[in-house]
Amino acid sequence: MSQVRDQGGDRASIRLSGKRRIGVWESVRRCAAGHLAPGICVLPVLVVGVVVLVDLVGGAWLPLLAAGPALAAATNGPRGVLGIGLLAAALGATLGHEHGVPAGELAAVLSAVLAVTAASALASALRGRRERVLAAVRSVAEAAQHALLQPVPETVGPFQVAVRYSAAAAEARIGGDLYALVPTPHGVRLIVGDVRGKGLPAVETAALVLGVFREAAYDEPDLLAVVGRIERSLSRNLGPDDFVTAVVAGCPRSGHLEIVNCGHAPPLLISASGDVGPVEPTQPAPPLGLRALSGQTPRLQHLSFSVGDQLLLYTDGVTEARDHAREFYPLTEGVARHTCDDPARTLTALHDELLAHVGGRLHDDAALLLLRKQTADGRLPQPTPAQAAL
Repeated sequence: MSQVRDQGGDRASIRLSGKRRIGVWESVRRCAAGHLAPGICVLPVLVVGVVVLVDLVGGAWLPLLAAGPALAAATNGPRGVLGIGLLAAALGATLGHEHGVPAGELAAVLSAVLAVTAASALASALRGRRERVLAAVRSVAEAAQHALLQPVPETVGPFQVAVRYSAAAAEARIGGDLYALVPTPHGVRLIVGDVRGKGLPAVETAALVLGVFREAAYDEPDLLAVVGRIERSLSRNLGPDDFVTAVVAGCPRSGHLEIVNCGHAPPLLISASGDVGPVEPTQPAPPLGLRALSGQTPRLQHLSFSVGDQLLLYTDGVTEARDHAREFYPLTEGVARHTCDDPARTLTALHDELLAHVGGRLHDDAALLLLRKQTADGRLPQPTPAQAAL
């Protein structure tokens, strides 16, 4: 009677072992089919399955089961790592028992697997924490970008507008380059500038310039007065070595363009016929914040700006971008190649070409703002009653 019970117990043990193996291979099969629970990545479980297959064929590969939880630390959460580690330990115990591995050797292998699992789970938890912090930082950066570099409408009065901006700092989203376009009672006014330096101080200076510009653009009928207010504000707040290069432009009436260049790269004027040329300042002027040192004052330039004409303002992150051969990006030639009647499409093509030129990542902040005259009417649209109430 006892013999029957022993045999029954052996059969039950065999059945249980078989069910366990079926369950394990079912997990591997479901992993390969992509049906695992959330948090369990396919690749680590497949690695464990491959180690098991190799061990069944050649033997003595059980220590490599630790590769499963180690790999899971880079792709899974702590629960996923623990699940894969326990799966690897269970498979190791089963295979070691079937292969007759000595108890001491098997215990050492399983201890190593469990130790790697614990360390990997801790690494996964720390990685998850860093990812959450990074996500929070990126969210704050995006909010700061929307507050600082406010979205520019695609159409403002008789003009089409497009903007492209890339920050050089990884994950920062914002940097020291600045731009703004404001419809005012004195016509559309815009600014593109570049703050000396990088990081948070540059962002603070950019915020100061944009705040003063948006306020002065509404108040001052003279574009030089707008520039003067920015200069006075910077002289009170910047250090002796800090400055901002900028181009401020305005369209006070139809067919007419005003430009003030303060030490910035000259804008490109694109005629309706496709000719591209720089708008060089008639008299060089110092960057904003340095007028007191040089004693020079900026001059107002007047240009004709007819239907179909376009004006491209940019920062030196575009023109000083180098390829692997240390060659600068040829912006004028690129504009001539990609100019069309849609400013957004033009800037998209230029931006893509710029990234290809540098190999995928810029090493300096880069801003592009393209203004196109699409109609002859120079009047700005009047706000609706609902808009006026806001």
